[in-house]
Amino acid sequence: MNKARIATTWLDGCSGCHMSLLDIDERLVELAEQIELVYSPLVDTLDFPEAVDIALVEGAVGNEDDLKKLQLIRKQSRLLVALGDCAVTANVPAMRNAFKLEEVLRHVYTATASSQLQLPKEEVPPLRDRVRPLHAYVEVDLFLPGCPPPSEAIFFLLSELLAGRIPDLSAKSRFGA
Repeated sequence: MNKARIATTWLDGCSGCHMSLLDIDERLVELAEQIELVYSPLVDTLDFPEAVDIALVEGAVGNEDDLKKLQLIRKQSRLLVALGDCAVTANVPAMRNAFKLEEVLRHVYTATASSQLQLPKEEVPPLRDRVRPLHAYVEVDLFLPGCPPPSEAIFFLLSELLAGRIPDLSAKSRFGA
């Protein structure tokens, strides 16, 4: 039996959706029989692979690296799922949109820093002017809201997709819960 190739990742967010994924608990064993986890913060894979069946992406697009990563994921995945409120609406990461980017950088790196009071010049990906949800940049196949989505909703989503069905997620999760 061919196993479905699954990838998970996060962009700008808190990783709470991945914690909810892990809260599937013993049902992960059931899923493990049907999937191959080919990319995730949970495994030691550095490069996003080709031919991914289902990509679960949490978090919003807040910097240039996020955007490049998301575009690669979309290109190399059959189904892309926006997982959680940050991926669906940009949620908490988008709170910085109310301020000018220069104000945010100055506040974070000089006004509230305890040492090295300067803006970073290396190793920090350039921030985008505004934080946006995934669908602002790429086609998203399914949206699972929640902050984070309940583990039951994630399990239902994966179970339905693995059975070859597009799930009706409307009663499984809601924004902020």
